[in-house]
Amino acid sequence: MELKKILIITYYFPPAGGPGVQRWLKFVKYLPDFGIQPIVYIPENPTYPIIDEGLLHEVYDKAIIIKKKIIEPYGLASVFSKNKTKKISSGIIPNARKQTRLEQLFIWIRGNLFIPDARVLWVKPSVRYLEKYIQENNIETIITSGPPHSLHLIGMQLKKNLNINWIADFRDPWTTIGYHKALRLSEYSKMKHKMLEKTVLNTADTIIVTSNTTKTEFQAITNKPIEVITNGYDIEKIEPQPLDKKFTLAHIGSLLSERNPIILWQVLSELVNDVPDFASHFELKLIGTVSQEILDTLNSYNLKKLVNYIGYLSHREAIAHQRKSQVLLLIEINSKDTMSIIPGKLFEYMVSERPILAIGPRGSDFAEIITNTNTGVFFDYGEKDKLKSVILTYYNQFLEGKLKSHAVGLQKYSRKNLTEQLSKLL
Repeated sequence: MELKKILIITYYFPPAGGPGVQRWLKFVKYLPDFGIQPIVYIPENPTYPIIDEGLLHEVYDKAIIIKKKIIEPYGLASVFSKNKTKKISSGIIPNARKQTRLEQLFIWIRGNLFIPDARVLWVKPSVRYLEKYIQENNIETIITSGPPHSLHLIGMQLKKNLNINWIADFRDPWTTIGYHKALRLSEYSKMKHKMLEKTVLNTADTIIVTSNTTKTEFQAITNKPIEVITNGYDIEKIEPQPLDKKFTLAHIGSLLSERNPIILWQVLSELVNDVPDFASHFELKLIGTVSQEILDTLNSYNLKKLVNYIGYLSHREAIAHQRKSQVLLLIEINSKDTMSIIPGKLFEYMVSERPILAIGPRGSDFAEIITNTNTGVFFDYGEKDKLKSVILTYYNQFLEGKLKSHAVGLQKYSRKNLTEQLSKLL
């Protein structure tokens, strides 16, 4: 049987690392099981803030990969400050009060001269190239994945030129995402973002989002059909991991300045001071990029000596740490703008058999998932006493050798089941 060809337009794909890669890497892996041939269009010379060469081995071997060169201002700006541009390109925007003049300039340029984002220069050459490719290869459906939301402009122009079926996949929201407010946008730039978002949402044939909150938000802008397909977990072939001998709380992923859970540091400081031997048993593992502001805050609560700052690891190494850590931390910014964010690592956390401590704004979409799957406990930023009580309970279970997660209903979040859901739209 001949497979149906689907063109997927994405920026993040191996060897890129980080959470933005996993969604379409796994969809591409399983789409052939449902009669679909994935063709993936990616930049030939991208500026990825994180590289994970190990993910190249996970790319479906019969996937067709096509590439086109991209001009990126991040590459030009790195001549002046490679470290600063790398952080800004990955969404790590310094606190406004602590930004240098150079950082302020980079952020203003990023927000106001490149709309919707710094990959907008890829739109026109991609449309010219893909228009011919689509016609020569009889492709009937294209999918654009954002952010970067510039890729949706590629889909929108191809829809206009070819009247092709277009699905716009939003891994994150557009104008309501947390870092948007930090981009020093002018009133004109804010208006242009809103206009582009509305036009994309009303031009695409189908919209995919990763949370119910984003679906509700978009329904106020468009009447086009919107499907919720969350991120998920895959079966990872990793050797069984011995549990850490210490009572480890592990955060895996970026900890930005705004994602600084003061109530957690307060609770840990109190437990260190009040509970005999807690300090000798405890370790805070930080895996991934951590802002200096968070490290300074930990130091101010006298927790620095209990921190094991490991830094960035490959996806495979991160999975191993998920399975060996005693407790897994999931932290989201305390803002209504982040209520719709369901971190991709949540689903990998859920199958690790380790309990999750999640902190975020009240009403967060991921709180319901954690509760329904019995994979941990969610706290809002006002529940300090509850947080302290649960950590103390987990600590006592650790001492007794009984600390474990007892998850239920995880199968619906498997990558293969989610790909089947996607295939029904195709």
